[in-house]
Amino acid sequence: MGIYDRDYVRHSPRGGFATLGAWSVTTWLIGINVALFVVDTSLSRSRPAPQFDDLDDVPRDVQWAPQDAWMRFMPPLQRAGYFSIDKAVQHGQIWRIVTFQFVQGSAGQLIVAMLGLFLFGPIVEGHFGPQRYLAYYLLCGIAGALVYVVLWATHLLITSAVTPLLGASASVMGVLVGAATFAPDMEVTVIILPVKIRVLAWIMLGLAVYSVLAGGANGGSVAHLGGGLMGLAFVRRQELLNFAAPTRRSDHTNRPSPRRRPGRAQKDWSKDLNR
Repeated sequence: MGIYDRDYVRHSPRGGFATLGAWSVTTWLIGINVALFVVDTSLSRSRPAPQFDDLDDVPRDVQWAPQDAWMRFMPPLQRAGYFSIDKAVQHGQIWRIVTFQFVQGSAGQLIVAMLGLFLFGPIVEGHFGPQRYLAYYLLCGIAGALVYVVLWATHLLITSAVTPLLGASASVMGVLVGAATFAPDMEVTVIILPVKIRVLAWIMLGLAVYSVLAGGANGGSVAHLGGGLMGLAFVRRQELLNFAAPTRRSDHTNRPSPRRRPGRAQKDWSKDLNR
């Protein structure tokens, strides 16, 4: 069955919305991201921010390193999971290349990312299957962090080593690229204009590339670029995802052919009928 024969493509309403299954990977990814954000916000509200009555009361490192000091007052899950050059590379906390994908910096960032995942995730999941789709999603996010490191090391990204990178934007960018490949003519409504998914994907990639080349790149646009490029690589070489789950074709080719049970040879009744 081709991608265009699937129910969610043929019967999707205008805008590309798909019906999420209760046990789909997309549903779980959205649920986990929303739940973590709600918990993190609740924990942050329960811990009041410090108040300083006079500049002399402010610690010296807060006065001279406001960016680093700001991260001390991040919600606890954000602080535990964000990605930065300082934490992940210089201090070896390599797990942050995954955890940063599940902590959102703001409610707006959460809404935009989860809306994109809701719109395009079922298309890609329906093509890859749940296990390969989850690997695709996570690897696109990891690629966003790795491109962030490379551009920082080559001085194309001018930022501090302690600057945090948060959010699922790199992963969702990869999902958008996948959806643009498997269902390019589906439309989504951007503000008031219907736009085909493939056009939207190229616009987003173009903006990320322009941001880098213009020298005004920020962590978000760099992550978009990394996730999108990884998405392009995987949709062109989909067999690279077979480590997560074998394809249906390989299942059939690797399955041994059934053997007939040994027994008495069957009689050819056609000879008797033709006498």
